[in-house]
Formats: sequence, C-alpha cells, structure tokens
Amino acid sequence: MLLICGTIPQENISVITGEAQFDGNKLFIQNTEIPCTQGTAALISAACVTAQHFKSPPPRVILAGDIGKGKGSHLLYDYIIKNIAQINPDILLMHYILPVMGLMKKVNAAASKCKKKPVMIADASSMYAAKAAGLAPQFDIFTPDICEMAFLADPDAIHPAYISHHLFSAESAQAQELITAASRQTSAAKILIVKGATDYVVKDGKIVFTISEPDIPALEAIGGTGDTISGMVGAMINAGLTHNNAAITALKANRKAGEYVQATPATKIRQIVAAIPTALKTL
Repeated sequence: MLLICGTIPQENISVITGEAQFDGNKLFIQNTEIPCTQGTAALISAACVTAQHFKSPPPRVILAGDIGKGKGSHLLYDYIIKNIAQINPDILLMHYILPVMGLMKKVNAAASKCKKKPVMIADASSMYAAKAAGLAPQFDIFTPDICEMAFLADPDAIHPAYISHHLFSAESAQAQELITAASRQTSAAKILIVKGATDYVVKDGKIVFTISEPDIPALEAIGGTGDTISGMVGAMINAGLTHNNAAITALKANRKAGEYVQATPATKIRQIVAAIPTALKTL
C-alpha cells in the first residue's frame, strides 16, 4: 500500500482519509473533491494515474487543510503518529507539512513500529523536517530541486530560507559538489532525485543517471511539475519497480508528458497529469 500524507492550502479542513481517484480532470478522496492545482494534490493525482497504468491499487491518502497557520499540519502529524502502525503501509510518502523536527521524529518512530518499516519518501517541507531532525539517512528517497540541494548541503541550515549566502547561487554545474557535501554530512536520503533543467538520480552520494531531454523549459513555470515526479515514484515502487528504476522512469515520463501536451506556462498541472499514462506507454 502506498500512503501519501500532506496538507492542501485550504482553511478549516480537518483530516480527510481514504483512497484517491483522479478522473483526468478532478481529484477525489473518497467523495471529497480536491482541486488539482499544484502541491500535494498534483502529487496524489500523478500517483493515481501511475497506479492505474501499472494496474496496482490506488494510493491511500491522509490530508489536512493548512494555510500556513500550522493547525492542519499538527492534526496531520497527530493522525499519522497514532494510526500508521495500524494502517501498516508499504510506502510512506510525505509532502507539504509544517516542518516540526520533534513531530517528524515521532512519525519516524511510529513508522518503525509497523510490521515492516515502510519505504520512506519525503518531498518539499517534509524533507526539510527530516533533514533538520537528523533523520535523512533513515529515509529512502528525497526529491529536492537544485536549490533544495543547497539546503541539504548546508550543515547548519534547518530550512531553505536560512542556507549560507554563497549557496543561493547554486546552479546545475554545482550539483556534484552539493550532492557530495550532503552525502558527507549525512543529510541526504539513500536516493536523491534532483529536479531541474538537468535531472539527476543519486545513489549513496554518486550520480547514477542524468537526463536533460526533451528540454521543456515551460515545465519550470508550471506549479506542481516536481510534485508529479514524487507521486509517480511512490506509485511505481508500490507496483514493484526498484527505487532506482522508479526514479529514472518518473523523470523520463514527466518530460515526455510535458512534450506530449506541448506545455506552455499557461498549461495546467492536471493536463500534465492526464498525459502521464501516454508518456509511460512510450517508455
């Protein structure tokens, strides 16, 4: 079972749980419609269509609403900590959530009480919390962009806003330097999927795959196109692919989906998501 946990930018939404379904336009968690704009909703939608392509079960989801005040994030943390052992997922994929180091440590401890500790994947602010809490080596996959790699490479930063000044100029040319630094400081997961103009798959501190074609610059302007990669990876691992193959296939499919819809900055993320199955068939 793939379990996806995260917040969506809506106020006064308590915890929502259930299987997710994406119909090509709208995302539903049980009977609740969730706008498929960007962020966690885009990630879940991509996981849905990928699971369907591989004929595996749809992801199970735990969501809460949070517009930055933290209430929804705390509800989400509390629900995961109390229930994850009973849910017993094979894969835990965490996304947007207020990065609270102490609570992330409790999530990791609770996950360890499952019959078998799930594959641990973190993207966005859940990745920040894992790194800041010193838990990075206990996670199987992080999915940073190149700027977030600078955060992972900074031994003192507890949030990307506080990285050392010289790291703000991080470019793809520095990717290996940042990867090496993050690995040396044990602030990287076992596998990194580094997203950018050139994408990298990193295993145990070494770049094992790169891709820069097809080059679709417009994808950088569409909110959610990095989140879709994380959703695909989680669903592919749940379908039986190795971590490495899931990472490579997701990076290829994301670019192909952008090419297929002839993406422009005005393209909606749901259009990219809807094109993922076609992209996967071409691979």
